[in-house]
Amino acid sequence: MESKQPDTEKQSKYNDLEKMSTAELLASINKEDQTIAINVHKQLPAIEKLVDVIVENMKKGGRLFYIGAGTSGRLGVLDASECPPTFGVTSDMVIGLIAGGDTALRNAVENAEDDTSQAWKDLQKYQISENDTLVGIAASGTTPYVIGGIKEARKRGISTGCVACSSGSPLGEASEFPIEVVTGPEFVTGSTRMKAGTAQKMVLNMITTSTMIKLGRVKGNRMVDMQLSNKKLVGRGAQMIMDELQVPETEAKDLLLKHGSVRNVLLNYQKELK
Repeated sequence: MESKQPDTEKQSKYNDLEKMSTAELLASINKEDQTIAINVHKQLPAIEKLVDVIVENMKKGGRLFYIGAGTSGRLGVLDASECPPTFGVTSDMVIGLIAGGDTALRNAVENAEDDTSQAWKDLQKYQISENDTLVGIAASGTTPYVIGGIKEARKRGISTGCVACSSGSPLGEASEFPIEVVTGPEFVTGSTRMKAGTAQKMVLNMITTSTMIKLGRVKGNRMVDMQLSNKKLVGRGAQMIMDELQVPETEAKDLLLKHGSVRNVLLNYQKELK
């Protein structure tokens, strides 16, 4: 039986790209990009199911793992690395793993994605368990590294999900909570760093942001647990305190530096006035 061609590998709707003007190239890419949010919207029920599972597992002390190769792997590492500064969580709460290791973040590692057993070996280093959630990321939904990791995890009772951009993919079939955002042919045939990558980034943002909000890491609409790692973020934190407590900027900054986070300032301010 002939295997189904992934939606991400289908021929571009456009041809003779090298003959297009710059304006034509940009307009055509932008036209394709405008379809992405619509296709993500179709998958909201599937994203909701996965988020609720992640939240429940994290309440038990579990972690969220991403596995991927190439662009998909880099997007997972990116999303994981942005959780600590944004939400003030530890760096081991959301973990992104890429086929080929950290070298693959900057350079392609030959054949790294073709090993069906390597992802599970990588995950074992973190002692992944039933309280954790594993999400595989693969635009085509056919990456052996990702599918292998998902299958092994699911055998062991670990919650599994995926973010793919092809319908009825092997990865989707292997995952307990599949998300398949069908973005269609790329502007440059097969270049999944484009529409598929954008869709994946949107979904990953939705997953971690919704999860962290449900775990109490946002107050109102503010990042009250963000790390104060530069002057811009100290200024942002001070502005939150000024807005909330109606205090002048100098006092807001002093309070922020004293207590270390916006949340701690808000928790302790009234106590200190007594």
